[in-house]
Order: sequence, then C-alpha cells, then structure tokens
Amino acid sequence: VIGKGMTPPQKMLFPSEKICMNWRQKRRPGAGLYNLGSTCYLNVILQCLTYTPPLANYLLSRQHSRFCCQQGFCMMCIMEDHIRKVLYSSATAIRPRAVIRDLKFIGEFKPDIPGDAYEFLRCTLNAMHTACLSGSSGLDNSSEETTIIHQIFGGCLRSRVTCLSCKAVSDFYKVFLDVLLKIKGASSLITALDDFVTPKQLDGRKSFKCSKCKKKVAASKVVTVHHAPRVLTVCLGRADDQTSRKLSQVVAYPEFLDLRPYMSDPAGEPLLYSLYAVVVHAGQTCLGGHFFCFTKASNGLWYKMNDVSVESCDIHTVLEQQAYLLFYAR
Repeated sequence: VIGKGMTPPQKMLFPSEKICMNWRQKRRPGAGLYNLGSTCYLNVILQCLTYTPPLANYLLSRQHSRFCCQQGFCMMCIMEDHIRKVLYSSATAIRPRAVIRDLKFIGEFKPDIPGDAYEFLRCTLNAMHTACLSGSSGLDNSSEETTIIHQIFGGCLRSRVTCLSCKAVSDFYKVFLDVLLKIKGASSLITALDDFVTPKQLDGRKSFKCSKCKKKVAASKVVTVHHAPRVLTVCLGRADDQTSRKLSQVVAYPEFLDLRPYMSDPAGEPLLYSLYAVVVHAGQTCLGGHFFCFTKASNGLWYKMNDVSVESCDIHTVLEQQAYLLFYAR
C-alpha cells in the first residue's frame, strides 16, 4: 500500500489531553443575538460555536488572550470575547458588533447581504485556526494541524484507490474540519453516510493514473474516516449540483450516532457521538430564506435560538427539523 499525506507532527501546538469535552460550569443558556441587517447566517454559527463545550471551556479560561500577541484582527480573541458576553450577559440579547466589524477579514461577507451558514462556519474555523498559528513560523503541515481548532474539529479521511488492472492499492489522506454529505435520494443521515463510504468507480474522465501500470486506468475508490474528530460537523448538502435548487426533503438524523461503521477500521469499539447543535434553513431557495438553530446548553436542556429569541424546547422538536448543519460531540 502506497500512502500519501500521513506524517507525524514535529511539534504539538496544543496537547490533546488538555481538551475538556464536558462543560466545566453548568448554567442557564446565554443571550440571543440581534440580526444586524441580513446576519442570521452568522448568528447561528456563533451560537453553535458558543455551545461547543471544548471550545467554550478553552475560550472562557482566557488561555488564548492572555498570551496573544496578534496585532489587529484575531478571530480567537473575538470569539473569546463573544462567548463571554453571550454566556455571562444579563441582557436577553446582544449585538455581535466585533464580528460584524471584522467580517471582511473572515471571508467574503457583508452584513446587509444574506450569506451561507456553512460557508461562514468554514471561514470562521479557518480564521481561528490561522490565529492559533500566529507567532509560529516554519512549521510542517502536520504540526500546523495541532492547533486547538484542529484538535477539536479536525479529523482525517482516507481515500483508498485500487487499480482494477493490477490490483495495486494507493492510500491518500486528507484532513477535514467538517464533512459535506450528498443527500439527493438519502432519507437519513445514516443512508447519506452509507453512500459516502460506498466504493465508487473511477473511469473515463475520472480515471486514475496507476503508479504500477504507469498509465491511466479504471479504478475503485473507497473513502473512510481514518481519524475521528472530537466534534463532528456535518453539512447536509441542500443545494442540488445540477439545478442549484434547494433539496427540501426530510433527512432523519439521530440524537446518538455511532461513527464506527464509517471508519477505516470498522471492527473496533463503537465510536459514539451525541448531537448538541442543529442549524436549520427555512426558505424555498438556497440564496434567500432564514437561518435559525437549536443548541444544547450546559444545563443539558435544548433551546431554539432564532436571532434575539431563545426558547426552551424538547429533543423531539430538535429531531424533526429540515437540518442543514449537524454538530455531534464525542
């Protein structure tokens, strides 16, 4: 087996044993967030990240800002300040002003133009990861992937390609912070995950150059989760590739998920995850509409967060949504 993309890090930026997956303090849910134009897409991501226990634990401890020497924009400092405000505020809602002010540094977003929650999540995690690398230069790729962001959200996919002529096997590894699943024809998260790990044929335009046969060949490719993240973020791809129309079907998702069947080693112990946040997109098209979310607070109860409004709800309501993003923690 030829493997590409798996070299151990030379330096650990954040040791994984310092990550605390359970809430250090239990409290009632925090404040809602004002919609400052067309900013519901950003509000839902800020709320889901606020209720991600290992991230909140770390940011509330102020370990980042105490040692941060970043001049100007720092996404970690912004998030630390934001999470403290939301969870400690006596107000029912707050304005995420610092995030709006620095939107242009996070990605191609403007407060008065509707944005996509998934895109904002990816850009925010990327900006936080970059902030964690500030002051570290000359690191190899594997060492860069040991920031607290990668230690919480990061996993690794393996693509195993088998040449159908000579049966040579090549493995390719790719780090991820989220998994995008195709849902066309899928009735549940489980069927979408089953499809994700089903072998795909590579031929025609997608044929594979075999290093043994020294030419382009038909091959079979299987993608599996090689290293499971502590927090698994799944996007149910609701934009139809062909038509760009929104796929509005119901995709059932469980409160508890066993990732083991989708691992490179599917025979080990169960790998159990628990749902803690859901982002929902309401609307007929992908470009318009409205985002709201459900999060599980540190008191163990679920809340519907819709901009300024924070209302308690039960798990049955949470599991009946037209979900767009799912957040699971180990």
